[in-house]
Amino acid sequence: MSQSIKIKNALISVYYKDGLEPLVKLLAAQGVQLFSTGGTEQFIKDLNLPVTAVEDLTGYPSILGGRVKTLHPKVFGGILNRRALTGDQEQIAEYDIPEIDLVIVDLYPFEETVKAGGTPEEIIEKIDIGGISLIRAAAKNFNDVVIIASKNDYPTLQARLEAQNGETTLAQRKSYAKTAFHTSSHYDTAIFNYFNEEEPLPVFKQSVTDAKTLRYGENPHQGAVFYGDLDAMFTKLNGKELSYNNLVDVDAAVALVDEFEDPTFAILKHTNACGIASRPTVKQAWLDALACDPVSAFGGVLITNVEVDLATAEEINKLFFEVLIAPSYQPEAVELFSKKKNRVILQRNDVELSKKQFKTLLNGVIEQDKDLIIEGPEQMTTVTDKAPTEQELKDLYFANKIVKHTKSNTIVLVKNDVLIASGVGQTSRVDALRQAIDKAASFGFSVTGCAMASDAFFPFPDCVEIAAEAGITAVLQPGGSIKDADSVAKANEKGIAMVTTGVRHFKH
Repeated sequence: MSQSIKIKNALISVYYKDGLEPLVKLLAAQGVQLFSTGGTEQFIKDLNLPVTAVEDLTGYPSILGGRVKTLHPKVFGGILNRRALTGDQEQIAEYDIPEIDLVIVDLYPFEETVKAGGTPEEIIEKIDIGGISLIRAAAKNFNDVVIIASKNDYPTLQARLEAQNGETTLAQRKSYAKTAFHTSSHYDTAIFNYFNEEEPLPVFKQSVTDAKTLRYGENPHQGAVFYGDLDAMFTKLNGKELSYNNLVDVDAAVALVDEFEDPTFAILKHTNACGIASRPTVKQAWLDALACDPVSAFGGVLITNVEVDLATAEEINKLFFEVLIAPSYQPEAVELFSKKKNRVILQRNDVELSKKQFKTLLNGVIEQDKDLIIEGPEQMTTVTDKAPTEQELKDLYFANKIVKHTKSNTIVLVKNDVLIASGVGQTSRVDALRQAIDKAASFGFSVTGCAMASDAFFPFPDCVEIAAEAGITAVLQPGGSIKDADSVAKANEKGIAMVTTGVRHFKH
């Protein structure tokens, strides 16, 4: 098995030419014979360097509109021949095939064309055939061939060739092969997922090239990596790197605030809202959201759907918090927040989010559609003698949005577009309701006249009875229990309004 190999012949065929010039000049200076195609060939000629056209090697021109250029035994034989195998060497000598020791190739921009809204014809033409074949062939034969499938590897190869007099080691070639197979597998996954959008096969395939190592996971003894492009999602204006727990809360915060159109501020702790309010101004929305539970707000994740001005920033600045997210900030607000270097200030960018979610489970992965629907007043069916008032309908809608994003079992209490209290993550709905009522009382809030939303149906009328005795006047639930009639009868008996939506919003 070969160890160090000196590069004698190189095939270079790339879509993007940026960063290529220094490497090509070094190869030429080290006496490497260059083979190339099309635009890359012209690029090398423009550098006044000698280059041989692949069509002169193969005896065939580029055909079928460029679909076939390198797919030829004189190219792939040159790449795949095993230097230590006598039979291979005899055959390449018989057919006058040069050994190709280095392949530099990239792939047509398939993903970019899809994202740019290309036509089906444009997208199909960006499915690379020759390039992907060259990558796989060179990577397979890493014992004897260097494969560079990413411009990110140009600098390291150049440095090694300079330091090692044009040679590479087996370990280096194997490392480049690993990167190349990552490139090819990511590319094929993108193509498959594009074709799998209609009548999808039940197959789980994901490939994310951006990776960020986090300080640690949920706890310091757990390692963690985020796969995704955070820089596309947010512009960080201040603060330390986001942690695993920060990211989980930020994800929950974004999903929650996207339910609201009016100026809204939300405060989250451990993915649950501990304060949320919609108001005519962002400052008032903040003050009313904070009043809901100022204790839990300490060290929380804050989010709003409108610009943060200086007056609001001055109020927020009084609280210790981990992360603040907004679509924009007044410069003076950013200057104020930046006085504390660890506080994370994120400006949210306009990025389309996935409609799927998945996580590891047992010995596999579970995937589901995101819960993207929410029932407003027009989807609420009054099932009691008493109908909710216009304001109660608004509050039920507001509460339903929060319930959808709160850990089950949950009960949410709302009055006048403000979260009054919630019971979250309880093993029974009765416990969730009692928790909400007790919490409201602990912060001096009366639940009289509140609207109440439940994430799932009431199996018994006990929650309705407790709610009525506490002064709650309107209740929303999905319905669907075999004992719905008992809950409706109890609501009628207590003189409160109840609506059903037909949609459950469990969140585990």
